[in-house]
Amino acid sequence: MREVGDLVSSKGQLYNGSLCCNISDGCIYAATTIDPVFLLLPIFEEARLKKADCPGKFRSLDEIIFIDGYPGYQHLLPLAENCMQVVCEIKEIGSSKYFRLDDTKVLAWLYCKVSKLKQTLPLLDKNYAAQDENDALTSTVSILGEYVKDEPWLRLLCDNLNLNLPNEKAPKVEVFPCATESNVGSSTSLQEKSRSDKKSNRTGKQAKKVKLETESQNIKEMFCRASRSRS
Repeated sequence: MREVGDLVSSKGQLYNGSLCCNISDGCIYAATTIDPVFLLLPIFEEARLKKADCPGKFRSLDEIIFIDGYPGYQHLLPLAENCMQVVCEIKEIGSSKYFRLDDTKVLAWLYCKVSKLKQTLPLLDKNYAAQDENDALTSTVSILGEYVKDEPWLRLLCDNLNLNLPNEKAPKVEVFPCATESNVGSSTSLQEKSRSDKKSNRTGKQAKKVKLETESQNIKEMFCRASRSRS
């Protein structure tokens, strides 16, 4: 998989809001539009070096976006300067700007995403339109959770909305043998029973046959004796 910076810098064309990139190896990559904050949020979170008792450090964009081994991310610098102001504190020293991710601003940005997505989902699918307020909110947060990490952002959002994390909602389910396994087991026992019945029937038939043969031999001897006595 190519990194984001490589795709952004590739030659491509826009079709109905999607970017189609032709790669030299013959592959075609299609990407729908996305808020760049989703892409840059993990980078800025790691770059601030936050500790339990410290909100982290202010750093320049060149320092934040520089990722060893992934030079393609440098193509996101113009996007970062324009879009990350909504979730960062900024200090200006002379002509230089220094950014530090701010949890309060990130939470406000997530609230905005939840609100817009919650309004859009009923227009896309009638099943969402039939949900009550709490289910609609849960579905919205679950979808948003595909774009941000559980820790700390999704948990922070759920705590403020009084919701459980999507992966914590599912109750523990006790595992039982599936229907196919039950059928296999029952069919096996039936086959064994059938074999035992056939075996017992076969044994009974053989015993009966021996008895009949013995009786027929006795009758023959009686006729032979009778014929000898007459003669």
